[in-house]
Amino acid sequence: IGTQLEVHIKHTTPERFYVEACDDGANDVLIIDRVSTEMTLTVRKEISPSAVTRPICGIMGTIHLVAGMYIIVVTKKRKVGDLLGHVVWKAVEFDVISYQKTVLHLTDGQMQDNKTFLSMINSVLNTDGFYFATDYDLTHTLQRLANTSPEFQEMSLLERADQRFVWNGHLLRDFTAQPEVGTNPSIIAMKSCCINGKMFDWNLISRRSCFRAGVRYYVRGIDSEGHAANFVETEQIIQYNGAKASFVQTRGSIPFYWSQRPNLKYKPKPQISKSFNHLDGFQRHFDSQIITYGKQIILNLVKALGTSLCQNVSGLSYIYMCICRYIAFDFHKECSRMRWHRLQVLVDMVAQTQDDFGSYFLVDADGTVQGQQEGTFRSNCMDCLDRTNVIQSLLARHSLQSQLERMGVLHLGQRIEDQMDFEKVYKNAWADNANACAKQYAGTGALKTDFTRTGKRTHVGLLMDGWNSMIRYYKNNFSDGFRQDSLDLFLGNYAVDEADLNTPLHEPKDWKFLTLPIIMVVAFSMCIICLLMAGDTWTETLAYVLFWGTASVVTAGVILFNGRDFVDAPKLVMRQAWSLY
Repeated sequence: IGTQLEVHIKHTTPERFYVEACDDGANDVLIIDRVSTEMTLTVRKEISPSAVTRPICGIMGTIHLVAGMYIIVVTKKRKVGDLLGHVVWKAVEFDVISYQKTVLHLTDGQMQDNKTFLSMINSVLNTDGFYFATDYDLTHTLQRLANTSPEFQEMSLLERADQRFVWNGHLLRDFTAQPEVGTNPSIIAMKSCCINGKMFDWNLISRRSCFRAGVRYYVRGIDSEGHAANFVETEQIIQYNGAKASFVQTRGSIPFYWSQRPNLKYKPKPQISKSFNHLDGFQRHFDSQIITYGKQIILNLVKALGTSLCQNVSGLSYIYMCICRYIAFDFHKECSRMRWHRLQVLVDMVAQTQDDFGSYFLVDADGTVQGQQEGTFRSNCMDCLDRTNVIQSLLARHSLQSQLERMGVLHLGQRIEDQMDFEKVYKNAWADNANACAKQYAGTGALKTDFTRTGKRTHVGLLMDGWNSMIRYYKNNFSDGFRQDSLDLFLGNYAVDEADLNTPLHEPKDWKFLTLPIIMVVAFSMCIICLLMAGDTWTETLAYVLFWGTASVVTAGVILFNGRDFVDAPKLVMRQAWSLY
């Protein structure tokens, strides 16, 4: 996001926006016409004294809403750290500014719609996790960048970026003619650490894909292009004395066509589509994974839908199977009754495989490549959040052990687990990574982070998981429709048409939505009143309580039976997709 210039000033006049760099020797000015929306890059010139001036940190992009065009700017940033000598920033605050001088040309309905769309954009911007660098490509792994051509290195950041991780790519469509535009991933942890008196940098970067992006329950499985829901590429980077090492893992929804729409039940039943060729979509997904990452070790951590996943893997050709391996591990069964030591069974099971295909990428201080990562672990559970993050942290530690030994940070026979100061940093960073991924997808922090932080499952952790599960239940049923619409609008999956007076926001509610909850509340209230204010005889009181209690239960049952009519469902683009399942 933003541009490759460090500091900007935006001048606003009734006719134009002027964005200029404050760097020494910089003379470029980006002029945006507020009427024609045309953009021109020119040299600095006189700006009207009446212009309103304010500092900004970069331009996120533009978006078209009911009232016309809006520009989104970053107004506050915070330094996260240095990655390989390049400063990484976190965008903290934003502003959405209209090209129009007034909205008086809109009807009351259009003004309300525009206000709703603006709140959707702000909802996405207020979700924690937008990062950028002005002179480094954060969307590619260390290994991909090392294997690029000189022509690639000369391209602008936007041109060469991995479009899966350019979350403001749609917003930047009007800036594609400008060469100096950057990009953003999702979650970054950057720590300076010390073991045996040797200082090294440890970084954790999780890049969340904007393809098939969405929220838990409303976006599951894969799409027709093979993009998986909640796909995240996580890279662990070590830098010591000029040498660099990188270990990459991926996570993503179970890669076939399935859905799990909210219906007021705690765990809606997953539905496998009968309208798609699952093997075709499955292979399309892994074709792209193999091209990008090499060999695939598929870790399935869930029993549900596991049979279908195993059948899809078995349906692949022999040649395909030579570069894919499927490993099933029933996380809940193996670790039930607090037996979390059983996770070591999975780590030991895959350790040799991890070492065989080249467990990490390594470059020495002279820039000579000493090792390539020839494959990745592709992990999934139902949500690809809690269990997945626990396993990924364990696999990353196994790779890190080898890296630090090879770099000379760890002495022969030393174990990372015994380095208490570093272990604390490591575990907390992975737990924070889990929380960040979970908040973006499920709306709350991750579950099971007590194990990630301490290596133990605690009763306090169980209570916190219960609390987060209740919050997830509420959000998944009563607020995630709005969050899904916000993402679809932000990413360009839905385009606002000024001429359309009947946007999907005006979809009328079914009579049951208003009537049944009122009846249930009244009946339940009357039941309580009858208990507190007893009648003349106990039989009379019992009759009233039974009547109103029965009315409450029957109404609640009807509501649960029609649960999909009472949840907060997306309105902009999802309804047509649901008809396919």
